[in-house]
Parts: sequence; structure tokens; C-alpha cells
Amino acid sequence: MTASGMRRYPKEVIASLRRRAGVGPFGLSPLNQATPLADWASHDLAAVWLGHASVLLRIGGPDGLTILTDPVFSERVGVKLGPVTVGVGRLAPVPIPIDQLPAADLVLLSHAHFDHLDRPTLKRLVSDQTAVITARKTSRLIPRGFGRIVELDWSQQIDLPAPDGRSVSISAHRPAHWGARFACDRRRGFNSYLIQSHGRHSTRVLFAGDTAHTHAFDGLGAVDLAIFGIGAYDPWDHAHANPEQVWSMFSRMSASDPARGVLLPMHHSTFKLSEEHVDEPMTRLLAAAGEQAHRVVGRRMGDLWSGLSHATSTIGRLAARVSSAMPTSAAAWLSHLRHHA
Repeated sequence: MTASGMRRYPKEVIASLRRRAGVGPFGLSPLNQATPLADWASHDLAAVWLGHASVLLRIGGPDGLTILTDPVFSERVGVKLGPVTVGVGRLAPVPIPIDQLPAADLVLLSHAHFDHLDRPTLKRLVSDQTAVITARKTSRLIPRGFGRIVELDWSQQIDLPAPDGRSVSISAHRPAHWGARFACDRRRGFNSYLIQSHGRHSTRVLFAGDTAHTHAFDGLGAVDLAIFGIGAYDPWDHAHANPEQVWSMFSRMSASDPARGVLLPMHHSTFKLSEEHVDEPMTRLLAAAGEQAHRVVGRRMGDLWSGLSHATSTIGRLAARVSSAMPTSAAAWLSHLRHHA
């Protein structure tokens, strides 16, 4: 592991210091400007992988939530020294510019590592209409100005009511990882999150964050969408599961309902954090999935994957008409976070 770091990090530090003055972290050209987000709010469940552990989620249709997980849109992540960020640089640009994303109702932060909790990105996302859920002892790292910042520890849960009678619950679970921001900063938490939308159409999503192979998710049951990291395992397999281990964890979760759910792989092909080739994680994952490879979705940055849409069902169209007379769920959920978290 030391040899791996010594081969890569000095080069990244030199590249950081050579970065041209005036080139900001958000000046990257989009990979896919044609991503169809015009009907974003109509989806009961939709996801777009934005690179690394950043995923844009829609849960609950017109009265639902737009969620961003571990948003990192900077060109380089690491320690900021004045105008320069010393750390690893992106291998691929952000697929959708930050100002073209739907407004986030909720930001989920798994832990404080620089490639997951990126303060420059969070500063761009600050809004009093956006809430943040993060791990214990990490809230002070979050820029001010968000509507609410809530720390969740393992086994804790927050319930968010919706105006149409449904509710969304988010519970924190313990992955096999660690949460330090710096080498000696070991007191901070690190979370995976289970998101559940209750009501007529129940939806379950797991955002695993960073994790090595673990049985911590075996008892959670099948989910509609599982978001797992599949990269940075060589030689860091004590902290990041390899693709075969990810497929095993997903399969065990699906054991109670083998036909339910898809897997969205993340944490690969964005930053050079380890020794495996950039194409290796996806190749190995699809091989591990075998005949079930069709259940691996969101394989390219910027691709939209969606489940059942309100706009495509009779029940959905009726629900949309009824909900038009109700207050928006974003305001209702944010108000609940402010007063009941």
C-alpha cells in the first residue's frame, strides 16, 4: 500500500502545483449535455451517476425528493492551500454542469474523506431549501447556509413526511470503512444509507458509500436500487470491496426477492486512487454478474436510469393531478427537518 501511494501521489502533487492560475474547479466540459432531465420530477425512481460517489437520485415522483450523494464536482480533491488544491485530479469531466442539475432537496454525505466531502462543491450547492444528512462529528465541515444539517449515527433514522400521505425514511448503517478527514482524525463517523419511500409505491435504495466486503447489509432485504463502489481495491481491499465482493453483497441482499433490484456501480473511473486499470472494475463486475449483467445499470457517467415513472401509469397520472393541489413536498420535508430532526 505504501509503494502504491509513493508511485502516484508525488505526481499528483506536482500536477496540483502546476495547475494554471485562474482555472477553477468547475470549468470542465460536460461529457453528455443531452441527458434527459426535463421530466426528472415525474420519476418514481431515477438515478444518474455523476462520477465517483456522486449520484443524482429522484425518489417519489412529483411529490418526491431529489437527492445528491457525496457530491464532488471539483477538478481536483485534496487539501486546499490558498488558490491551489493539492490532491488527485479527475480522469473524466463532470457529465452535467452543476448549474444544470435539478435543485437538490437533500444532500447525503457518507464520510469526511476529501473525495466524498468536497467543500468547494458543497459551497456551490448551498441553499436554505436544501438539507444535509451526514455522519457523526462531520457537521462542522459543512459550509453554512443549508436549510438544515443533521448528523446520523449507525442505526439512527429520520422520517420525512410527504403531503400525499407517503413518507421517506433514511437510516444510517455501518459499512466496513473509516471516517478520518486527516491521518490522526479517527473520531468521525462513516455511514451507508438506506432510503425508503413508503406508501402506495414502496421504493428502497441503498447508498453504500465506501465499504470493504461486509455482511452488514445482509439483513436489510432486497432493494430496488443498490449503489456500491467497485473501484480503488488494489491494494486497498481492506477499505474498498472488489467487484466480485460487491456482486456478492448485492446478491445476498436480493436473496429474499431474487428478481428485485438493480445495481448501480460507482467509485471508479473518476480519480486514480489505486493500481487497477481504469476499465478493470466494470469488466470484472459484469463478469461476476454473468447472466444477470442486465441488472447492472448506470454504467457510464451521465446516463439516466429510471424505474417506473408517474407519467407512464394511470395511477401515476391520477396522483399527479391530485398532488397539483397540494404544497410542494420539498418545502414540507425541509420544514419537517427544521422542526423535528
